[in-house]
Amino acid sequence: MDSFKKYDLEDRTLRFAKDIRLFVKQLLKTTSNIEDLKQLSRSSGSMAANYIEANESISKKDFIHRIKICRKESKETILWLKLVDVNNSFLLEGKRTELINEATELMKIFSSIMRKSFPND
Repeated sequence: MDSFKKYDLEDRTLRFAKDIRLFVKQLLKTTSNIEDLKQLSRSSGSMAANYIEANESISKKDFIHRIKICRKESKETILWLKLVDVNNSFLLEGKRTELINEATELMKIFSSIMRKSFPND
């Protein structure tokens, strides 16, 4: 039912970063996971922070730059999600898939914003 609601993108990116943190808490703290989970938390939080910065930008160029960072961070978040070890848990694999799908949707939204910002390109 939540998927039918419309959310403000600032709220949506914040909620996504929080969802990532809840997911991270459930994973095993293996040597490789610890490093990947740090990167996952950083990239998801950076996406949310940079979108807020984009909305507070001082110029169109600054806005575009922040949106590009948001897109980059969403792609990076997908990478880290794919790399973390869910220890063969079907529940965690399902949550990972949901998070990858949301990160992909956000990436597409940021791509669309970029395209609309350069209508003649």
